[in-house]
Amino acid sequence: CTSLTTAPELPATTLAAKCYTSIFKGCTSLSTAPELPATILAESCYGFMFYECKNLTTAPKLFATTLAESCCEYMFYDCKSLTTAPELPATTLAESCYYSMFSNCTSLTTVPALTATTMAISCYSRMFDNCTSLTAAPALPATMLANGCYSGMFSYCTNLTIVPALPATELVTDCYSSMFQG
Repeated sequence: CTSLTTAPELPATTLAAKCYTSIFKGCTSLSTAPELPATILAESCYGFMFYECKNLTTAPKLFATTLAESCCEYMFYDCKSLTTAPELPATTLAESCYYSMFSNCTSLTTVPALTATTMAISCYSRMFDNCTSLTAAPALPATMLANGCYSGMFSYCTNLTIVPALPATELVTDCYSSMFQG
């Protein structure tokens, strides 16, 4: 639906696995996203939701505090007009929950505070990959890491000049792998 400019309301608060996966994928004219009121997410429920929505300028507010595996993977991938990422209130993450969530959002300049302290496998992996307008990374307060939790998180963020402190003293497999590559 390359001509769709406004999305319909999505009032559901009880979600099921993959319920909204790819719903607006490739809607290149979509500029406004609907509200997403759910506080508990299901596996892959928002995965690829706004993938390649190149004209999306504002991301919806995310209320989710309970995440599931891959719930937001690739959610805003390649949203080239997106400048500000929404707040992410969850403090306990799930496996691959934010995997590549904002990858290739080349106009993204503002990212939320990432207050989560309970990590999961690949939870933030490639989250801001190739966000070439990003100049400052958020604080990363977690001290107990999970395998691949930050792998490739800021890879190819070629204008990144402010990086976070990495307070963890016990490292795990691939936790910081390729975090600032490129």
